Amino acid sequence: MLRPFHGFALLTLGIAGACATVPPIMGDPAVTVTARAQTPPVGTANEDAADDPAIWRNPGNPAASLIVGTDKKGGLYVYDLKGAQKSFLAAPGLNNVDLVELGDGTVVVAASDRSDLANGSIFLALLDGATGRLTPAGKVPVGPGEGYGICIDKPNTGTVEGRTFTVFNAPKNGVIYRTVISGANGAFTGTTTTLATVATQPEGCIADPRTGTLYIGEEDAGLWAIDTATGAKRMIAAIDNKALVADLEGLAIAPEGADGGYLIGSSQGDNAYMVWRLPNHAPMGRFRIAAGTFGATEETDGIEVDNRDFGPDFPGGIFIAQDGINPPYAQNFKYARWDEVLAALEAGR
Repeated sequence: MLRPFHGFALLTLGIAGACATVPPIMGDPAVTVTARAQTPPVGTANEDAADDPAIWRNPGNPAASLIVGTDKKGGLYVYDLKGAQKSFLAAPGLNNVDLVELGDGTVVVAASDRSDLANGSIFLALLDGATGRLTPAGKVPVGPGEGYGICIDKPNTGTVEGRTFTVFNAPKNGVIYRTVISGANGAFTGTTTTLATVATQPEGCIADPRTGTLYIGEEDAGLWAIDTATGAKRMIAAIDNKALVADLEGLAIAPEGADGGYLIGSSQGDNAYMVWRLPNHAPMGRFRIAAGTFGATEETDGIEVDNRDFGPDFPGGIFIAQDGINPPYAQNFKYARWDEVLAALEAGR
């Protein structure tokens, strides 16, 4: 959710018209990196439109990997690692997006569909890795609530054996759904159950199948770890205006080994990203994408990371962030090197 950035406010201390500057809330110090590439602005101008990215890593040629990004007023874009647009699929009303490669090489893109504000569904499309084109593959109904956050439970390799995979949905009503999707004869069907609930509006969503954990960001409350088998939940990081400044938005995970790696959350309120170490969720630090060859990122909604080799431009992994303020253009997505993020965090400790 795009939240107006703090600016000026009128104070009425018995004297009408008196005004003062209200400083923005700033969290703990953050190190900086700069973007190495960016996408064109999305087609919806002057609105909160770009939202969430997903990464498909080309196993045969990582430098030819693709990025899928949402324009929630327009549809789905596909970009290459230089940021160039490869294709666009018109589908207004989509919000968050994720993707998975099935065992037979089919790449399925799943996006939360909010075109019906009362009942969420999953919009499915197939991604052609060679051309970068998307083909619609139907919708799977989920349940009551406006579609919002979404993520796929997938193994560390990014592939799913067979044609069945699990999608988690986090609609605005706070009910966390689990939908098991199966595909056969070119069609997909799903079975949905309720996993858990949170009290207020969630969005950010990322699953770690290594530990059976679903991470959900409750925007104004904090970060939850939910057991994907039982639905038991515990808050591991509250909104505190230090590590996290509301809203807590996109979530991403960079897995290492059996249960290690990093968990990242967008601290939208102060244009930063918080990083925790896995598996114990120990705080590692915060970073920002500052202005360089490309502009800074601000008021970020969706993020994504992949810590594998993506060729000469991103040999140590790639981090992607939606840029909510990109003047004089519409919102877009910016790419940073993940190895540079880690180096900056280590140097800043």
